[in-house]
Amino acid sequence: MKRIREYTIFITLCFFLVSCSGDKQQKDILKVTAIPDEDATELIRKAKPLIEYLENSVNMQVEFIPVSDYSAAVEAIVSRKVDLAWFGGLTFLQAYSRSNGKVEPLIQRVEDQSFRSVFITSDANIKELSDLKGKEVMFGSQSSTSGHLMPRTFLMQEGIIPEQDFKRIAYSGAHDATIAAVGSGKVQAGAMNIKTWRRFVKEKRVPEGTKVFYTTPTYYNYNWTIHKEVPEELRNKIKESFLKISSDQELGKKILEAQDASGFLETEKKNYDGLKAAAENVGLIKSSLN
Repeated sequence: MKRIREYTIFITLCFFLVSCSGDKQQKDILKVTAIPDEDATELIRKAKPLIEYLENSVNMQVEFIPVSDYSAAVEAIVSRKVDLAWFGGLTFLQAYSRSNGKVEPLIQRVEDQSFRSVFITSDANIKELSDLKGKEVMFGSQSSTSGHLMPRTFLMQEGIIPEQDFKRIAYSGAHDATIAAVGSGKVQAGAMNIKTWRRFVKEKRVPEGTKVFYTTPTYYNYNWTIHKEVPEELRNKIKESFLKISSDQELGKKILEAQDASGFLETEKKNYDGLKAAAENVGLIKSSLN
């Protein structure tokens, strides 16, 4: 009987040690994701130098976990499958709501203080927003800030209600897909992220005849969102790591080019109050979100 009891204690102790080892192993990996606002190849390319930098600066393994769509990115951080996520303003607000305030915006690019969307077309007869009435128009993902929420908001400010005034509404799921759809004539116009548009122009990838006919006013957009259960010391390390990224460093220059940024700065939830009001107004988040 004594031997059985000793054996049971031994097995229990072994199980405990294995469990602790597993927990430690999990905590030694910083898991990161991003909304798939572009194709997977481009997202991985953009993430690679940043992952390399973070591994060295926080002294732990960093794993980038691609997701299938915007809602999957939100679910990943809410369920703690990832610790850090690259979100648009709207997806941050959705994650904040879904997690009951357990996530927070940590860092944003300098450019995200004054972001813009563009409306594009290949139809020579479309010259202003009012010309979209009766047309087939494409947004990005339904959860996209720059490809849906803010374009819809500015349309509504002009008295244009997409469901009533457009012949058809389509959702591409990603900004590059919107360019392709407009360029091929699948739809007559589309709304998208200005940075993706500028990159396509720079790389000479814009379909012939496709142009911008309207640029929106500015608004706060993207940020790196972190789960509050990530230890404070690690959160601070991550924040400081971003703030130290500089074009004076070879790797820093690669990161800034890949992230399409001139630099990073701290951000906070109140910066997204304007987006919150816009999202509530169009029914993309509940008004009970604090």
